[in-house]
Amino acid sequence: MSRLGENWTELLAKLASAQVEFIVVGGVAAILNDVVYRTDDIDVVHRRSSENIERLMAVLDGLDAHFRNDLMHRKLRPRASDLAGQGHLLLRTTLGKLDVLCEISGHRGYEELAPHARDIVEGDLRVRTLDLPMLIQVKTEAGRDKDFQALPGMLATLEERKRRASQAD
Repeated sequence: MSRLGENWTELLAKLASAQVEFIVVGGVAAILNDVVYRTDDIDVVHRRSSENIERLMAVLDGLDAHFRNDLMHRKLRPRASDLAGQGHLLLRTTLGKLDVLCEISGHRGYEELAPHARDIVEGDLRVRTLDLPMLIQVKTEAGRDKDFQALPGMLATLEERKRRASQAD
């Protein structure tokens, strides 16, 4: 995935090769949707089935994942019960920051987001990514300054896609 750095590509490849069911959301989803975007982490929403959590836990263990906001620097590791909940796990791994989100805006979990995801394939790697219209919607709903600042680029990319599609018809 040439649009991403080597570490992020490797991190996504590890999740994919372990058959973890996840959808890339957030800034990396914007990048994979051809939006010029700057971010310092990968955000994913995972399926919260016990089998998928088990696969995800194995990958997280292999990446020495631990909570990054622990001021005591105890390297606290996520538990399966954390991944089965509704919160956000802000993790540091050997390959960079990974935010594992049980749900995003409007209590949307994996099942609710799946109809709004598309596959991105580059080389041997296939990654499910939130589509641009839903990404715009969840960024708008989040209401954070950084999300509002990113919206013009996302909207411009979406309009350019629509323009090209209408010219192709």
